[in-house]
Amino acid sequence: MKSDLVIVYHRQPYEEVENEDGTVELVENKSPNGIVPTLKGFLGRAQHASWVAWKYADDPVNPEFERTVEISDSYGDYSVTRLPLTRDQVSSFYHVSSKEAFWPILHGFKERYNYDPVDWPTFREVNWAFAEAAAEEASDDAVIWVHDYNLWLVPAYIRQLKPKARIAFFHHTPFPAPDMFNVLPWREEIIRSLLECDAVGFHIPRYARNFLACCRSQTSARTAEERATEPALVKRDSTALSERVTPVSIEFKGRKVLVDVNPVGVNYEYIAELSQRDEVQEKVKEIRASLGDCKLVVSISRTDYTKGNIEQLETFERLLRDHPEWRGKVRLMLVSVASNRNMAAYEEIQNKIEELTGRINGTYGNFEWQPVSLMSTAIPLEDLVAYYRAADVASITPLADGLNLVCSEYCVAQDEERPGVLILSEFAGAAVLLNGAIPVNPFSHRSMDRALEQALSMGPTERAERMKQLKECAARFTNAQWTDKELELFERIRETRQSQAA
Repeated sequence: MKSDLVIVYHRQPYEEVENEDGTVELVENKSPNGIVPTLKGFLGRAQHASWVAWKYADDPVNPEFERTVEISDSYGDYSVTRLPLTRDQVSSFYHVSSKEAFWPILHGFKERYNYDPVDWPTFREVNWAFAEAAAEEASDDAVIWVHDYNLWLVPAYIRQLKPKARIAFFHHTPFPAPDMFNVLPWREEIIRSLLECDAVGFHIPRYARNFLACCRSQTSARTAEERATEPALVKRDSTALSERVTPVSIEFKGRKVLVDVNPVGVNYEYIAELSQRDEVQEKVKEIRASLGDCKLVVSISRTDYTKGNIEQLETFERLLRDHPEWRGKVRLMLVSVASNRNMAAYEEIQNKIEELTGRINGTYGNFEWQPVSLMSTAIPLEDLVAYYRAADVASITPLADGLNLVCSEYCVAQDEERPGVLILSEFAGAAVLLNGAIPVNPFSHRSMDRALEQALSMGPTERAERMKQLKECAARFTNAQWTDKELELFERIRETRQSQAA
């Protein structure tokens, strides 16, 4: 049966669990929070939906698994096409091209960019395979929804294979301005592929405007429509990523390409409910009891040079060095989940984090008090919510981040009787959505130091007022709201198509 909605994303929509007898079981994601569960929310809204992802195969011609499986879970009934890729293909298209060439440019780290190892023919080959798989699953006028930068070329290939399909693309990372994006030698091919879409989506207006500028740089595309940015996406205090005007559509070769701004959110109701569970409340009491009179600062992210983990540790070290009165009175829990440690760039960051943690604990700690607790493995959401609720401060200070949902999770989990304080980098996309945080420039020692001191010293009245604003903002941008707006976008694509055909 052909599908009227095909989601194209590199990850499979479930977890593969190997049983004791060697068989593999496909298990539904434990948490309804995160990008995969959020995307799965669309599956039950379509008459029939499919998902295209990749899976390792020693021999892609004869993989040791069924290419297409039928899934029935709490999200509905849907098909999953597993694209068999060799480890060399995955390494080339994902780890090298996407992570070593694209990732640093998307986040503004030109000095870390290296395109020499990129095998562009393999990147094209893999993107073509994704496009073929999606086209095979889709009905003639289906919505084919492609996700993220490692599948940049898929829209152009789908347009060749399925000319009538409605193609949408959502970009989950920042999209840089032309001066940065044009460092990529394949810039024009990428932009022309994205312009084959009916709609291209971004989290915040800045990324949409950067995309428009890149389109103008590489093609004859022009702005068809723009409008004042909706009030909820304009911070009361101007931030580094603020935009007062948002592009709505682009005209290219007689076609209109919709430009959509729709920040993804967290599962607000689930996290709020989770924070009230008895076991979570007990965990909160245990954490606070273990802290004694100490204040707790939490910082949660992946291990990545974009996340500001090193800057976070250096700020905490300066606090203890310059303000002896805080020694023994504050602890930092840094959760830096190691990923891609086999890549030199990430191993370098992880080693530096471990070195700094050791230096701070060795210099200022004692038998009764260790200033920094470093956790390098993922924490179950239930435990994470307990730490959010127990913490006095959450310091989320990436150097660049497409959005960042940790800060919203923290706010939703807060105890209204004892609210914490959020320190938030101006360079996280979420900074334009959330009112009430202490804004910080992570490139400035003075800004980072003042923000931490302000957060630790803030009185209960101001904490409560700020957290009230933050929770209201987090409630406005949820994964349910994102789903509804994306479904509206799919309908707008249909209406735009019909008006252009008339």
